[in-house]
Amino acid sequence: MAATTRVAVVTGAGTGVGRAVAVALDGAGYACVLAGRREAALAETAAMAKGATLVVPTDVGDAAQVKALFEAAVARFGRVDLLFNNAGIGAPPVPVDELDVETWDQVVRVNLSGAFYCAREAFAVMRRQNPQGGRIINNGSISAHTPRPFSAPYTATKHAITGLTKSLALDGRAFDIACGQVDIGNAATPMTERMTQGVPQPDGSTRVEPRMDAAHVGNAVVHMASLPLDANVLFMTVMATKMPFVGRG
Repeated sequence: MAATTRVAVVTGAGTGVGRAVAVALDGAGYACVLAGRREAALAETAAMAKGATLVVPTDVGDAAQVKALFEAAVARFGRVDLLFNNAGIGAPPVPVDELDVETWDQVVRVNLSGAFYCAREAFAVMRRQNPQGGRIINNGSISAHTPRPFSAPYTATKHAITGLTKSLALDGRAFDIACGQVDIGNAATPMTERMTQGVPQPDGSTRVEPRMDAAHVGNAVVHMASLPLDANVLFMTVMATKMPFVGRG
């Protein structure tokens, strides 16, 4: 692998936004380390790439597996220039008092603890590699600013991602580690398929919501990643233009 090749780790790379971003980064010349729970889905993403890839099945909620992921990335490619911290799950849209504790714990484990584990390992590699530095891009959500009805676990973790982004951006300054966040609204993925049938609105109604091609998220992340490390997109919102967000509620 040429020393000038940039290396990206993408979590949740088997489907949806993660796959779209991995394909876009591959097109931009990155070697991509593809992480996710399902090896077969990761292999499908790898087959779409034209450049170098490494498939590493990983449960981001398991700190030991995340450590092994970054060890594998460095063993194969020598460094990590970019982490797209994307893996996440939702929860059934039910009133908060009907949400079981196990579901809450699972969402927090994947969406928040998993993002922290990945950022922690990426930070450690980027801080110590030569040349030093890199970029972490966290997948937030429009829910990081404005919740949907019956979304307490997902919304709480995405608000926490915003805090993680700001802390990493601050703590990374001394090591040329930039951190930003992309907040996505209604990318067309399996997770948002239910929107084609209608989803609950704050006024109690159920409405079909517009979606956008997930490739637009890939392009947005490539733009964020293309900046030199002395410049940073701290927060970006990319969304379906006509979705209910501005004025929600």
